[in-house]
Amino acid sequence: MKLKEKFKNLRAVPLICDASMAEYTTYKTGGAAQVLALPQNINQIKDLVNFADAEKINWRVMGFGSNILAGGGGIEGVVCCLKNLKGMEIRNNLLISASGEAFDNVIASAVNLGLEGLENLSGIPGSVGGAVFMNAGAYGSETFDNIISVLAMDLRGNIKTLDKTFLKPYYRRVEGLENCIILSARWQLRQAKNIETLKARRLEILRRRTQKQPLEYPSAGSVFKRPKDNFASALIDKCGLKGLRSGGAMVSEKHAGFIINYDNASPADIKNLIEEVQKKVFEKTGVKLELEQILWGKF
Repeated sequence: MKLKEKFKNLRAVPLICDASMAEYTTYKTGGAAQVLALPQNINQIKDLVNFADAEKINWRVMGFGSNILAGGGGIEGVVCCLKNLKGMEIRNNLLISASGEAFDNVIASAVNLGLEGLENLSGIPGSVGGAVFMNAGAYGSETFDNIISVLAMDLRGNIKTLDKTFLKPYYRRVEGLENCIILSARWQLRQAKNIETLKARRLEILRRRTQKQPLEYPSAGSVFKRPKDNFASALIDKCGLKGLRSGGAMVSEKHAGFIINYDNASPADIKNLIEEVQKKVFEKTGVKLELEQILWGKF
């Protein structure tokens, strides 16, 4: 039985067959996922996980696709997109957010209530789930700095609360979340001494992002992880690679750490440019740039 036919039995979960990943990733390019699932609640996610497990179907989880390059040859199996898993609550200094909320919207809500602890992460384009999974960070802060627990589902559909003491956050990864679907997260924040100063800090972070990053073009943010005692963007710039192109993909002239979809780039254009940058930086500096972005599917 074909994959599409199997999923006809899972009628409760919203599904799209042959879904273009260009519509679900911030690079705005990519082939088709055989099946894209868009669950709207935890019960639908559990049904999907149990169904995929019983049918031996490969599946992946994503949020806003802001750190993913999907191959032009498509993605086999099912992609579970959690962007419709909504819900946020703030009481006292405790913030609880579902994984499908926009991380920046959550940060804005906290700041507007005078709660500090997340403001340095303003402008990060991903979902809450993506930020938690990657331990996203900026301007000296990381997502896990003030997290107290994560609600997650394992690959058999079991739901559990993972206390921060159980998890081990590192630079752009969290040990203990590798085989989990993040459903929500809890942060313990602090009441700011001056709410106007807190709001000004958020606006300053957003201004810096607009000033320094090529937000006018599709991209997936920083391509490479920060090397020890250095910055990927500085090394790329030092090697004279700003403006380097492969087809419609280009190393941003505004921020060398970004590869942008400059002119209808194909996934292969972007992948080829990533590899060319890695090669040239290694040849000239001896530094091996490690990919921060995630590559899915066939190229």
